[in-house]
Amino acid sequence: MKTVSKFLSFFTMLYCSYAYASPGNLSLDEPKTITADRIEYNVKNSTFSTHGNTTITTESGQKLKLNDSEFSNKGSNISGNDIELWLGDHVYVKAQEVYRDGDISVAKDALFTACYDCDSFGNAWEIYATKIKHDLKERDLAFYSPILYMYDLPVFWFPYYVMPDPGVKYKSGLLIPDLNSTNEMGTQINVPVYLSFSEYHDATVTLSYLTNENPLLQLEHRLNAEHSEYRTRGSFTHNKEGKNRWHIFNNDVIELGEYARANISLERTSDKTYLQKYGFFNDQPYLDSGAEIELFGQSGYVMADTHIFQELRDAKRTETTVNGNILPNIRGVYQTAPLYRETYAVFSSDILGIDGHDNTNMQRIIGDARIVSPWTLWGGNRITASLDARYDVYNFQNYDLVGSNDFTGMKDRFLPSGYLEWGLPLFRPGTHWTQIIEPRARLTVMRHTNTQEIFAASNDSVGALLSDVTLFSNNRFAGYDLWENGTFADYGARWATYSDDGQSAEVFLGQSYDFTSRTETDPNSGFHRGKSDYVGRVGLDNGSWLGLNSRFRLDSDTLVLRHIETDGRLGTSKNYVYVGHIWSEQLDEAFLGQDINETVGGLRIQLTERLSFNFNAIYNNTYHHFQRHSGGLYYKHPCYFLSLGYHRDYAVRQDYSGKATIQFRFGLDY
Repeated sequence: MKTVSKFLSFFTMLYCSYAYASPGNLSLDEPKTITADRIEYNVKNSTFSTHGNTTITTESGQKLKLNDSEFSNKGSNISGNDIELWLGDHVYVKAQEVYRDGDISVAKDALFTACYDCDSFGNAWEIYATKIKHDLKERDLAFYSPILYMYDLPVFWFPYYVMPDPGVKYKSGLLIPDLNSTNEMGTQINVPVYLSFSEYHDATVTLSYLTNENPLLQLEHRLNAEHSEYRTRGSFTHNKEGKNRWHIFNNDVIELGEYARANISLERTSDKTYLQKYGFFNDQPYLDSGAEIELFGQSGYVMADTHIFQELRDAKRTETTVNGNILPNIRGVYQTAPLYRETYAVFSSDILGIDGHDNTNMQRIIGDARIVSPWTLWGGNRITASLDARYDVYNFQNYDLVGSNDFTGMKDRFLPSGYLEWGLPLFRPGTHWTQIIEPRARLTVMRHTNTQEIFAASNDSVGALLSDVTLFSNNRFAGYDLWENGTFADYGARWATYSDDGQSAEVFLGQSYDFTSRTETDPNSGFHRGKSDYVGRVGLDNGSWLGLNSRFRLDSDTLVLRHIETDGRLGTSKNYVYVGHIWSEQLDEAFLGQDINETVGGLRIQLTERLSFNFNAIYNNTYHHFQRHSGGLYYKHPCYFLSLGYHRDYAVRQDYSGKATIQFRFGLDY
């Protein structure tokens, strides 16, 4: 007779979500029901014995089958032959012999699966081993000569394999490899090794073998402290051309108490194309390294940060792109308590230093004070009045200014302004739908100057683009350097409707009007002397399978479309198609070149309950070619996952030429 002495919860630990006995109490739950050909009870020893086929079901639902068994009335000691154990709906263990010696438990000729009866045509996977040894002290499982079977077919054999038991959250060891293939790098096999230093500190080291290049080493490090977290990713290779190529991305968040937080980031790479060539690129035009500290208060906020950039583009896209590192940038905002009714004041400041190339640098100080007074009057009319005063001081060294090169010295400017805004939201409740119509208008009065609105040719205001988002804002231009100038009005109307079951629709149309002549701005922006272009948006959501949003700009005289951004989604969470499109007419090609015309799209099809297909693409309609597209088949089984993905990149930059990548991934869920 084979013996199972206080051992059966060893199998329980093979699948921790079904384990009811603690690691220090290796015993079955108290038996609930017992069925056998014959059952005997020994009053003196308080033990049961059964003859023939025996089935024991515990209070927690575990089920044990064996022959000619003996066990105590609490189930703490059991013996029997030909043991089968069900720890849950799909967790199954079978062994010919089981014994225990201290902290070491051994099962011979054992089979284990966490996918028992998941499919009608067999177990998706199971592991057979001549011996499985469980070390309770070390909390690991050792498989001797294990064979992985999938649907009764042997697919993998190892002479020896050790894994943590599922009751262990973190354990150093080898993770499941994955592979991909590209047209330039060949086949890439990634072998990850997990290193656990503590419950809050771990790392993953991945060695990648490439058939057409030298090996690649990757590292990901994670540390969670009591009031901080640290994340680092990096890679290194010495390629066949004899060059060292690498990258490092680091992001640390440090809580400095209830009202302070610091962020430290490091993003560097060996050259402009390494990230793309080795698959670490996420469309970033540059890398940003620096540090940031934030101070919070009940009514105030201060942030100081520095940035050191690494350019990844071949050249600057426009002459107004900031050129240099930010050392430092300090911003502060303070809002007072209500001074009278809902009237409040806001004080802000901004200090910026740019250390440029070729011995150029610039420092800027901005001070701003604003008082805002919102009122709700009869009939639901909403009136907001605001007065603002802003003062800028610039210090330039060898800086290119508008109309002047290599300027060194001080510049300053003062901008008083104010606005009066009116809105009247009109509600019309219905049985199932509520409608809202809201006309809105704002008159802004600013100091009008005959000088340039901006000093430096290189500045933080890289573009001015009128849209429904910038309408009714305090500064309709991006950044701080580009000034509004003179008196202008914003006006528009919004209609929206909402239903009780989540359906909605919205339409907005608005325009801006400049009463004073401004200096020349980008003709593609939508701003003009006098009437601007019309801007608007439409939205539709039926609450389930349809969502549509579009922003547009129309010529103020001809109503010809100048700019449109649209995104739509049709379908459910399992089966859907989405399309996004942006088109913008370039009235002056000297600014941005040809018309912007780009389409993004994708779809997801749930082919079966477990198999799905995904596809995504970006297409440049101006140049009539794909920028990239990707797709794949994804199979999600209750016991394992399988994916076959494809990605094609068409970018061409220096020594990098867009590549096609095929990736295969497989893993077990247990």
